[in-house]
Amino acid sequence: MALPNRVKDIYSKQFNAVLENDTASKCLEGFKKDMPPVLAVLDDQKNYMGMVSRRSVLRSRLDLSRHKVKNLMTSAPTVGLDETLSRVAKLMIGSGVRQLPVFDKDNLVGFVTDEAVIHAVAEAPWGNAPVDSVMTRAPHTVEVNRSVGAVLGLMREFGMSHVPIMERGKLAGMISIQDIFENLYFPPKRMGSNDFAGDRIDTLGIAAKGIMSKPVITVDPKKSLHNCEALMHYHDISCLCVVDGEHLVGVITKLDFLEPISQMEIIERRLTIQFSIKDIEINPEQQEFMMMEFDSFAHHFQEAFQQGSLFVYMKTHRGTNMRGTPMVHCRLQFRTTKGSFFAASEGWGVEPTFKVALDRLERRLLRSKELLAYNPRFARDYLYRFGLPTEEQGE
Repeated sequence: MALPNRVKDIYSKQFNAVLENDTASKCLEGFKKDMPPVLAVLDDQKNYMGMVSRRSVLRSRLDLSRHKVKNLMTSAPTVGLDETLSRVAKLMIGSGVRQLPVFDKDNLVGFVTDEAVIHAVAEAPWGNAPVDSVMTRAPHTVEVNRSVGAVLGLMREFGMSHVPIMERGKLAGMISIQDIFENLYFPPKRMGSNDFAGDRIDTLGIAAKGIMSKPVITVDPKKSLHNCEALMHYHDISCLCVVDGEHLVGVITKLDFLEPISQMEIIERRLTIQFSIKDIEINPEQQEFMMMEFDSFAHHFQEAFQQGSLFVYMKTHRGTNMRGTPMVHCRLQFRTTKGSFFAASEGWGVEPTFKVALDRLERRLLRSKELLAYNPRFARDYLYRFGLPTEEQGE
């Protein structure tokens, strides 16, 4: 489908800037209401050097009063005024950066944010689609009495930014990655005598209900994407829980919006793959291995799904390696016209971790009602290849 706007129609011309040699605490003054949640970093000659996001400041463990802005600075892909929104969404996913600098020739003229992209597309006819067409189904959850450490572990394992908190089968609250960082890096302190600060409370050890946000903003599965986007904007949140009656059936985040937007200009009826790599260097041999595995995957599922996109999110945990091989986390999101499917794995090395995640995804696809309805015989035969029970054999 044709997208309604280009960058020149939606970017923010207003933005704040800091100098790379300014004290990092200067950044806190720049994040103001109704401005992009990002600051341009300039050198002494006012040349653009990079950017600092509100999120990077929040996540930093640095003493902002003793470090320079350049210690927090990150780079991001740049976009032009005539760039399509589909291309912008793809760059945001691939880089992991949700605010991109906009250039007119060699001049920085503003920033385009994920919220602006989502709003523009949600205002188009696509925004009339129901939320259950793009939401992440059956999300991972945590019980209210589990520890915050368990929530953080789930986020780390599956690359999640929000975790619904449940109590006796009902939605009780929500914990975001921002909640974790605010309480982990700036935890409350028990006060001692004479009003002197005492010991820090062990945030990771407290129950999830101690830091969760409530009540949770929820939507019905058939609520339009347009209404969902408006609700997220009004409440200044980046995730909604999708509830059918009293049952949590899914969540929708800004990433769930961006993924289909990034694929809107693909006309061919085919399966595609898109990578987002963080803190890992992928060599040509590893790239070839993953593409060969994907080609095999696409060969088996092309006819059944015809059109879809496999999003691969891969990162390593710094400082974790075994004999030079890094610990790698791989998360897969396969979006198709028949629904979205999810799988993840964690292990040593790029190739084996990707292979395990892809195998898990295939198993989920083969057990799905969507594929069984399309070709039950194909699914049974392919399940047999994995040595898994079919419905005829029983679980």
